[in-house]
Amino acid sequence: MAISEDDVERVRAAQPISSVISNYVGLKRAGRNFLGLCPFHGEKTPSFNVRDETGRYKCFGCGASGDVFKFVQEVERLDFVGAIEHLAAKAGITITYTTGGPSRDRQRNKQLFELMERAVEWYHQRLLTAADAKDAREYLRQRGLSGDIARQFRLGWAPDAWDALATELGATADMLSDCGLAFTNSRGRLQDSFRARVMFPIFKDSGEAVAFGGRILPNSTDPAKYKNSAESKIYTKSKTLYGLNWAKSDVVKADQIVVCEGYTDVIGFHRAGFSRAVATCGTALTEDHVRLMKRFANNVVLAFDADAAGQGAAERFYEWERKIDVRVNVARLKGGKDPGELADSDPQGLLDSIENAEPFMAFRVRRVLDGARIGTTEDKVRVAERAVAIINEHPNVMVRRDYATQVAEQLWGNDKKQVDDIVQKVDRKFEASRARNEVSGVTTTANRENAEFVILALMLAKFDDVTGVVVEEVFANDAHRRVFRALLAHRGDHEKAEADLDPEALELLSQVEVFDVSPQADPRKEGINLLRAAVRRELARRVADTSPDVITRDRGIKQKVEQLSGRDVADSVVADLLAWLYDVTSAIEA
Repeated sequence: MAISEDDVERVRAAQPISSVISNYVGLKRAGRNFLGLCPFHGEKTPSFNVRDETGRYKCFGCGASGDVFKFVQEVERLDFVGAIEHLAAKAGITITYTTGGPSRDRQRNKQLFELMERAVEWYHQRLLTAADAKDAREYLRQRGLSGDIARQFRLGWAPDAWDALATELGATADMLSDCGLAFTNSRGRLQDSFRARVMFPIFKDSGEAVAFGGRILPNSTDPAKYKNSAESKIYTKSKTLYGLNWAKSDVVKADQIVVCEGYTDVIGFHRAGFSRAVATCGTALTEDHVRLMKRFANNVVLAFDADAAGQGAAERFYEWERKIDVRVNVARLKGGKDPGELADSDPQGLLDSIENAEPFMAFRVRRVLDGARIGTTEDKVRVAERAVAIINEHPNVMVRRDYATQVAEQLWGNDKKQVDDIVQKVDRKFEASRARNEVSGVTTTANRENAEFVILALMLAKFDDVTGVVVEEVFANDAHRRVFRALLAHRGDHEKAEADLDPEALELLSQVEVFDVSPQADPRKEGINLLRAAVRRELARRVADTSPDVITRDRGIKQKVEQLSGRDVADSVVADLLAWLYDVTSAIEA
């Protein structure tokens, strides 16, 4: 799809480049140019120049340069067409496409975005002016979320009515349903999805409204405190971060993004003067969230509530930190309070918690030490063992030894012998673990080392070698089978395979992707081991079938299984067993 040249030039000429850039950068006139701090790298002395006469910008500090479209592409993380569409929407310009118009899906999504924008504004005006929103306004005032804050984040109020929004918008039932605003009830009537709730609109990072989070008032009898939009044609929870549309400019400048758990936490950070905060939308953090953050920053700070759920979510970042190449720190929120509470009681303490965020490894080790009883020698040994298990996950020997020393000194003080023993124990355990993994050909983590998992890891490294000896029927675990099927369909391309997978299988694939497969790993050997287990499993299921033909055939299969234990297994034996396995499992499924 392409945009006509006439429209490109109309969009370019709609406003001076300085007007566009001033929405992101503070500019001051300097002769014929404008000058400001570069948004693409940190600097204290302005070196970012903008000139309306040429329609271009140039930073003499980092070398960034380009026209208005290039600037929007870089700041908004859009492609060229997306940058033009973004600027056209701001200027009220309707654009045409040279390939016969936009695709049906793109045009449909545009209509849904427009409908969502109307809904955001309608809810917002209800909150500001409607008589029935009085209690909502008072609730927000008590929470510090009224006035300019309510306007900045476009908070709204959904009245306690069956179809007030649907009636006001006047859109078709399928349009309202496709963006999650309403549904057809059991009586065949349109019904609003949200009623009697304070509304938090959710936007894509590019600014389009896509969903809502609705909160009940304190006196409500509704047991669901929060209600979030279901996923829709334009909204995927695992790929959306609340607040990123407001945060991304500062995130890019600082190369840092802060992740909270809730909408009011994000707003709390803004109230404290910190605008780099985002939150998930009623769901746990996913790898897609991390990949989205990586587009804007390399440094991630976790600012979860100090409860078990928040801390548990943080631990999953260790794998993503290595795989996606982000640096993860964890904020220690004072008094176990969440960011929204600290914004009221101690805003400076909230900012200090980000400034003093600790490395991910330090956070995990400290949790072990802080929560432990260390009154006896036995207690200290148990705590040390738990800490060593975490420390050994880090691939750098100097980092491991440094953390081991800190743990030993905290447990035994200046006892040099104990300190040396713990450091040596870290080295021995790490080397022993690596040696075991080299023998098996795969680096594994606790509770994940099994033949099926190993095969999936090998598919990413040696796809053609694996597919010659493995079929999906060898998998006993259904999630492993689904991942195998997706990888097979896309020839080991894990990014394409992800699109075919459900959340459980996606989580499994994310674990598979962080495995380090040794060059010495033998896919044929691993596949034969898996085949042997699968055939024996099916033979055990067939013992109740006493028909002569089955007994005779199975006796031959048992003999072939024994041949799998030999050093040089014939391809014909593998092929026969794979064919038999396919036949018997197909018969069972039929």
